[in-house]
Amino acid sequence: MPGLRQNVDELAERINAALPQTQCTRCGYPDCASYAQAIAAGIASINQCPPGGQEGVARLAAITGQAVQPLNPDHGLEAPRTVAVIDENWCIGCTLCIKACPTDAIVGANKLMHTVMPAHCTGCELCIPVCPVDCIQLENASGSATGWAAWTPAQADAARQRYTARQQRLAQTGAEPPEAGPDGGTPVPPDAGTAPASPASTASTAQETRQAAIAAAMARARQRRGPASR
Repeated sequence: MPGLRQNVDELAERINAALPQTQCTRCGYPDCASYAQAIAAGIASINQCPPGGQEGVARLAAITGQAVQPLNPDHGLEAPRTVAVIDENWCIGCTLCIKACPTDAIVGANKLMHTVMPAHCTGCELCIPVCPVDCIQLENASGSATGWAAWTPAQADAARQRYTARQQRLAQTGAEPPEAGPDGGTPVPPDAGTAPASPASTASTAQETRQAAIAAAMARARQRRGPASR
């Protein structure tokens, strides 16, 4: 029913506007907008956003008319806001963190040093697990303040705008950024003379390429550290 669909979409937009826009996926959804849509549709609870904290749950309760409930620890705990910091001495320039960052807060190039722009980092932590040499750490950016006390509406709006711009850019290219090449550097283009691969083989090849890139990157890192640091 069009009217019901419109009501759900309008509610989802109000919910999304009340989320901190870290795009951290800890709620179990790919982004804040998807989580908002799930709440509006009645298939997700209002207590699945650790960055919003308990105040965030209260805000969502007020919008949806639901009762306030404790933050669900299965999705994480309320904590101070953090920003990612790259140890530039160990960064190998694999670009995996750049691809993982939902707000384009990391700048760099293949085989060159990367760095984080603190003003644009949401502390989503998505760059941490993809780094093959473990050179990214999180630093406290809000002291003892947590949840919405550590995150302003202006910061949330800026993060949402940057995430939206990134999604639009990726949509224009028709796909996610290409996987890194076997050496962790320049992506390997498909052979124009071959027939299109099946979805299964494409996914398998992408996974193998990523694994090869990580293995090569770690090997280079071990060489840089040298025997004395092993």
